[in-house]
Amino acid sequence: MITKDAIQTFFDDLKECELDSGNELLYGYFFTDTDPEKLETASKELTRLGYNFVDIFQVDAEDGDEPSFYLHVEKVEKHTVDTLDKRNMEFYKIADKYELESYDGFDAGPIDFDPAKN
Repeated sequence: MITKDAIQTFFDDLKECELDSGNELLYGYFFTDTDPEKLETASKELTRLGYNFVDIFQVDAEDGDEPSFYLHVEKVEKHTVDTLDKRNMEFYKIADKYELESYDGFDAGPIDFDPAKN
C-alpha cells in the first residue's frame, strides 16, 4: 500500500520539478491485471465516477510469466497528502471489487501535459 510518507515524498518531488501541488494537476492512476477484460470492466465504473479513460496497455512479461496489462485513467484534481491518501484507499477498494491484481499507484503532471510530445 502507498503510505502517507510516500505521498509526502511525492509532493516534495513535485516541488523539485517546479510543480505546485497546491494547484490543480493532471493525476494519472494505474491498475494492473493479467486479464484486460477485467480492467475494461473496472474502467467503466471509473469513467462513471468522472475519470477519463486513457488506455489499457500490455507490458512485457518476464521469462515464463503471463503478460500483464495496465489500465490508465486520469483526472484534473487538486490534492493534499490526506486527500490523495483517501483517493488511494478508494482505488484499492475498486481493485478488490473487480478482483484486479493491483491498484498500482499514481503520477501527476501539468494540466497541459501531452505524453505524445514527451
